[in-house]
Amino acid sequence: MGMTYNPDIHHRRSIRLREYDYSSGGAYFVTMCVQGREHLFGTVADGVMHLNDAGRMVAGTWRALAERFPNVTTDECIVMPNHVHGIIVIHEDRAIETVGAIHELPLDQQRRTMLIPKLIGYFKMNTAKQINIMRRNSGVPVWQRNYYERVIRDEEELAGIREYIRCNPLNWANDEENHM
Repeated sequence: MGMTYNPDIHHRRSIRLREYDYSSGGAYFVTMCVQGREHLFGTVADGVMHLNDAGRMVAGTWRALAERFPNVTTDECIVMPNHVHGIIVIHEDRAIETVGAIHELPLDQQRRTMLIPKLIGYFKMNTAKQINIMRRNSGVPVWQRNYYERVIRDEEELAGIREYIRCNPLNWANDEENHM
């Protein structure tokens, strides 16, 4: 069931659920877009994504997130010419180990670093650094500042999002992200 836009709870800069603890277990659908929608990661031909060196590096960095964040696994992902769609799964049992024993105190929860923004920040910083090395630039923004993120609420929604990600190259010609 989709959420309609409500200006009282949806702010331009944050489409996260305000009361939701994003470091608790669950699956999240994230989308990150390239600054200016520049086609940095390759091309789509006949419904197939052909990654260039930057695209392959971005895909490899995504797959390696689970090594850097032990309570996370990466699920379906597609690197498109100017954006990335992926599913991140946070495992609550392992998350508790990283948080410590006093995780039930509300103040501690507020202080806890939220894992999704930390993970996305790490991903963007490292891929941008590598892309700027490839382009012989330094400090040039690669990613749009924000990203889209959605809590995946059940298995049916998870299956639908996986299918959407897999079919993204087939739908590229009609994708609004395709038009600069």
